[in-house]
Amino acid sequence: AAVAAIQAMGVKAHGEVVDVTDSASLEAWIKACAEALGGVDGFVANVSAGGADNEESGWRSNFEADVLASWKAVNAVKPYLEASDCGSIVSIGSTASLEAFAGAVPYGAMKAALLNYFGNLAQELAPAGIRVNSVSPGPIYFKGGAWEDIRAAMPEIYDGTVANIPAGRMGSPEEVCVQVALLLSPLSGYTSGTNVVIDGGFTKRIQF
Repeated sequence: AAVAAIQAMGVKAHGEVVDVTDSASLEAWIKACAEALGGVDGFVANVSAGGADNEESGWRSNFEADVLASWKAVNAVKPYLEASDCGSIVSIGSTASLEAFAGAVPYGAMKAALLNYFGNLAQELAPAGIRVNSVSPGPIYFKGGAWEDIRAAMPEIYDGTVANIPAGRMGSPEEVCVQVALLLSPLSGYTSGTNVVIDGGFTKRIQF
């Protein structure tokens, strides 16, 4: 349905369900996308096991789906980005990696690891003309998302979270997408190695 909706806008689109923890499937999917679209100029790393339990199984699932899958994907897509004249990578992080939050400990830890990885990757790939950046969204509300479930099941947590956001509301996926698109585009040609926080002032640390 998503592919059809994008194609209806008059642009090329290619998509399929893939298990990102399976190396062969992930590599085959990236190759198929590159062939169908005529190459790769921008790559967005946005896979996660979500808020797994603070148990060994949760740590393993977050490591395999968040960190290891992102590393595998970068290795698979890198040759296509090197062939582009405007190669760019954006990693979707989270403010859970920036401050201590109750719950979802493996998730926050793995997002922090990804910040370090993609920051180092920016240095490594710069000579090849590939830019690498991250974005760290705060609480984002959308239909079918985690915050919709929390609002229904634990309204006090939802209301308390909103009360701690100076903007007075949660963000939308569209507000994140705009920043991602900007970082991917040649308009950000001199921006690499940064992490853009999109949270309405939710995190209280100063961004030096």
